[in-house]
Amino acid sequence: MWSSRTSIRARGRSFALEIRRFLLKNIILLPLDERPCNFDFPSKIFNGEKYTILRPARLGQKKTPASYEEIRTFLLENIEKADAAVISVDTLLYGGLIPSRLHKLSEETVLERLMLLKELRARNPEIKLYAFQCIMRCPKYSSSDEEPDYYEDFGQEIHNIGRLTHLEKLGMGDEKELAALKDAVDPAALEDYLSRRTFNGAFNIRTLDLVEDGTIDFLIIPQDDSAKYGYTAMDQQKVRAVIREKVLDDRVILYPGADELGMVLVARAVNTLENSTPRVYLKYASTLAPQLIPNYEDRSLNETVKYHVMASGCVAVPALSDADFVMGITAPATEMLEADDQPANNIHYDVERNMAEFLYFINDCIKRGIPTAILDNAYTNGGELQLLRVLNKQGNLMKLAGYAGWNTSANSMGTVLAQVVNRLHQNNKAQADNFLVERYIEDFGYDAVVRGYVTQNILPAWNMTYFWCEEPRGKAAQAIFDELQKFIQNELTSIADCVTLESLYLPWSRMFEIGLSAKYKAD
Repeated sequence: MWSSRTSIRARGRSFALEIRRFLLKNIILLPLDERPCNFDFPSKIFNGEKYTILRPARLGQKKTPASYEEIRTFLLENIEKADAAVISVDTLLYGGLIPSRLHKLSEETVLERLMLLKELRARNPEIKLYAFQCIMRCPKYSSSDEEPDYYEDFGQEIHNIGRLTHLEKLGMGDEKELAALKDAVDPAALEDYLSRRTFNGAFNIRTLDLVEDGTIDFLIIPQDDSAKYGYTAMDQQKVRAVIREKVLDDRVILYPGADELGMVLVARAVNTLENSTPRVYLKYASTLAPQLIPNYEDRSLNETVKYHVMASGCVAVPALSDADFVMGITAPATEMLEADDQPANNIHYDVERNMAEFLYFINDCIKRGIPTAILDNAYTNGGELQLLRVLNKQGNLMKLAGYAGWNTSANSMGTVLAQVVNRLHQNNKAQADNFLVERYIEDFGYDAVVRGYVTQNILPAWNMTYFWCEEPRGKAAQAIFDELQKFIQNELTSIADCVTLESLYLPWSRMFEIGLSAKYKAD
């Protein structure tokens, strides 16, 4: 009898596993690069009972491109068993985001790589294929950390040449200033930079052909560190003209961002596979914030919010009663500062932003059981510490459906939307809570506090700098780990006993970003 019951249980478990395999859907992800925000975040958010993110075993390393042959093999081996695919075209064509700014590839080679998308479509005609492809950026500072070597000497000048060239085209430029800037830059460096911009821009256009013929279902063209005038803005105009010509306005969108795009498009894939369009109510802390142009972006905040909401497969609604979830937005009124500058103590943050009412509203939504998340874009490159302290005091940290406050406003926006979409469709609470805790530790703890402290007070004694920390898992990483342990105990007091910081590393051996693993286990 015991044996019979055991056999029945075993058959039941086997049947349950078969059902789970049938229900489990696979989403291919070819990330923008190997940094955690691109490589790990989508998997940490969406891997669960209903979805599995399939990604390459490895990519490149900063300026070293990923192997195209390995990427090709990965895609071809997985395409037929996938329900959706999210493809970074920059990784497919050039081996990653940074290599896209450095390559010397031929047109024939890159075109052959682009055509792999058509082969993927042919092998799986029913797949939902989403893609994103950056317009090459033009930062306004001189640094070769993520650019060609000559950008260390001429970066600011190249940026200003682009800005003045654009203004001149609009009849607002200064010919003498432009000529003087060009004389100050090594002609070979400027030629190299402009030729690669032209090359990459041509492939931005060619990718639109694959949207037109149905190979790609939906394409996002993001602007990384964009500005109102300059080379990036001019390239954007060229792409828009072709979108209008091909009437692709409903299937191709352009807006600020980059590192959040993998999460946004996986969220879109999940919503599509669920046949769902979640409705979001947007709650701003400041009446003027929707018109704010965030740092490193080129348009008003509310326009970028609308793009992100739509790109993730959601829709904004004007009434709370119609919403499936709430996204609170902490942005200031008309000027955004860096997280290192907090507390701001100025009219943009203290007078024209009503955080008391905002938090009252958020708390009320939580009490009523409405999934509620916070886009913490009060500052750039880190969370708002006073917000953390209030949430911690209220006991609401683990009651949020999502949170992010890292790098740019757009980066955080996509991260928040992905978390909520996952919570709406999938019960992977333990994993979702782990990721939420990681955001608190990284966005508040590291970005707003520990990064600056370690850079200023610890690295100099080791002859290290912000851009060079010797090795990913060395002394600098250990110092950060130790400081974050203190932060957890001092600032996350309502959940500190339930949080374990497991590991930490510096993916590019610099201080800008970290990779970490943390666990949350409720009492």
